[in-house]
Amino acid sequence: MADKQISLPAKLINGGIAGLIGVTCVFPIDLAKTRLQNQQNGQRMYTSMSDCLIKTIRSEGYFGMYRGAAVNLTLVTPEKAIKLAANDFFRQTLSKDGKKLTLVKEMLAGCGAGTCQVIVTTPMEMLKIQLQDAGRLAAQRKLMASQTGGGGAVAESISARPTAIQISRELLRSKGIAGLYKGLGATLLRDVPFSIIYFPLFANLNKLGQKTPDEKSPFFVSFLAGCAAGSTAAVAVNPCDVIKTRLQSLQRGVNEDTYSGIIDCTRKIWKSEGPAAFLKGAYCRALVIAPLFGIAQVVYFIGIGEFLLGFLPSQRDK
Repeated sequence: MADKQISLPAKLINGGIAGLIGVTCVFPIDLAKTRLQNQQNGQRMYTSMSDCLIKTIRSEGYFGMYRGAAVNLTLVTPEKAIKLAANDFFRQTLSKDGKKLTLVKEMLAGCGAGTCQVIVTTPMEMLKIQLQDAGRLAAQRKLMASQTGGGGAVAESISARPTAIQISRELLRSKGIAGLYKGLGATLLRDVPFSIIYFPLFANLNKLGQKTPDEKSPFFVSFLAGCAAGSTAAVAVNPCDVIKTRLQSLQRGVNEDTYSGIIDCTRKIWKSEGPAAFLKGAYCRALVIAPLFGIAQVVYFIGIGEFLLGFLPSQRDK
């Protein structure tokens, strides 16, 4: 197929550009997802995605919706580049016999891509979650202070929110590199099944727009296939995403549970909040992932990376 001739540098550029565009568009929804997933039955600050975003703008301003975006924008390029390039690598490796990939081999390629990406995803998510959830915790403390009449010290603590660099330094100082990889198991539990579902589903949906096996699908088919596959996979693994978010959160609100691991987290959520809690933020996640991967696949298949590399002398001379 035509996409097999795309060079590795072009694939990395395509993945990086797609990630930057996608994250910029959908980050506020991702922030709402994190805050909805993290709030427990004790202190519910938000009732829905729209309620969360409205309250965030009122208390933190418009740019409050983009808290943690700098971390994502910095690390999403290598993350998406690794994910897309790894999937292509494994697909090509598994299809060297010249035969069409079976569904099992497509799922194996997705599994390999999901496993590779957690190298970047885990620390990125770790830092992003702390920054995203800081506003919820600050609002909760402010509410408690207004009810008890002790607003002075609380107001001072609310204004002093940590940065990604401060969090990184503290984690490295106290726990070493392992501190940035807290929740690695839960991240694997989410991202590997996601990729196993997403990549085969996208490949098969995208084929519906191909007139011949050697042609690329039209622009709109790649976009819709990416959106459909992304949202389906996102909702399917949402319970794992809830567990991962809870485990990676370093700060807790008033009367909120703490967790020692995946099994402990699963058991406590089921017992205190019920099975429906595992679907918290599912529609937010679908709204984030659908355009994110739709945009990613469009950029990837248009081949912006090849276009940019064409301006390099070393590429033009070939």
